[in-house]
Amino acid sequence: MLKKPFYAAAAGLAAAVFMVSAHAQEITGAGATFPAPLYSKWAADYQKATNVRMNYQSIGSSGGVRQITARTVDFGASDAPLSAADLEKNGMIQFPAAIGGVVPTFNLPGIQPGQVKLTGAVLADIFLTRITKWNDPAIARLNPGVNLPDLNISVIRRADGSGTTFVFTDYLSKVSEAWRTGPGTGNTVNWPGNSIGGKGNEGVAAFIQRTPGSIGYVEYSYAKQTRMPFAAMINAAGNTVLPDDKTFAAAAAGAEWAKTPGFGVNLNNINAKDAWPITSATFILMYRTQEKPAQGTEVVKFFDWAFANGDKAAIDLDYVPIPDAVVKLVQAQWSANLKDPQGRPLPLK
Repeated sequence: MLKKPFYAAAAGLAAAVFMVSAHAQEITGAGATFPAPLYSKWAADYQKATNVRMNYQSIGSSGGVRQITARTVDFGASDAPLSAADLEKNGMIQFPAAIGGVVPTFNLPGIQPGQVKLTGAVLADIFLTRITKWNDPAIARLNPGVNLPDLNISVIRRADGSGTTFVFTDYLSKVSEAWRTGPGTGNTVNWPGNSIGGKGNEGVAAFIQRTPGSIGYVEYSYAKQTRMPFAAMINAAGNTVLPDDKTFAAAAAGAEWAKTPGFGVNLNNINAKDAWPITSATFILMYRTQEKPAQGTEVVKFFDWAFANGDKAAIDLDYVPIPDAVVKLVQAQWSANLKDPQGRPLPLK
């Protein structure tokens, strides 16, 4: 994709509007673990290009919402989009930064990534603890020829408030009535049975790696980087798919960003031939009124730079860049909504 940098569009506006006293040399953000590998790469590349540091704390989506609400960071990050009502109540804007996928991961000796396939209904029954053995007939029927062990299934899930959990449980709610009317959808839910909670992708991965027979869920880029086995999924169109940037893009292809308040599109369980069924955008939260205008300006500069220059890094890490048309909508939102405490537009061009 070739995106036109927002800041290249004009010059000299700061003098005509007002002067930001000094450029911030560091901006801070906190929240979702889902995009953390990408934000880390963008931050390193951006610092090389501009000498401005972006310090991101990967603490989970709930923590990111709490920190931006408390104004202790310059931006928050969440995989669970805020509703239009919550954005209005809190005086915030929200925009997507990237698209990626969540994958079921497991610890089964001798089983390779993608070798085991699951349906959404079977996956839900595993996490509902209705299916407790790996050689259960429901799993075996989906995997003829795979040597499934007579091994107890241990469920590993997030212990912290997590947008990854929101995405995963939203998917389970779409494919299982028992899940929808039971644990339901949320950054945290009441997990059935004796599941084990880990903090962040790292905590979930650590428990899975040391617990034979376990299953959990993590962001795909993290699973790929740490070489964790993951399941193939049968999607809403009835096709077996593997997670990668192409199947995430297939899920996002028909998204109606402009018609969705706060860009909060839901990409789970899309009925498209090649779509990965557990796909999500990840979102950035900022206050409309920036108490520290210089910081707000630098946050926009960072994401504008990432939209213009960060596509390769996103694709290399198996995320999907935000489409050009959506970037233009986001840039228009910045111009229309971000103000200083006196109500003047931030000098974003």
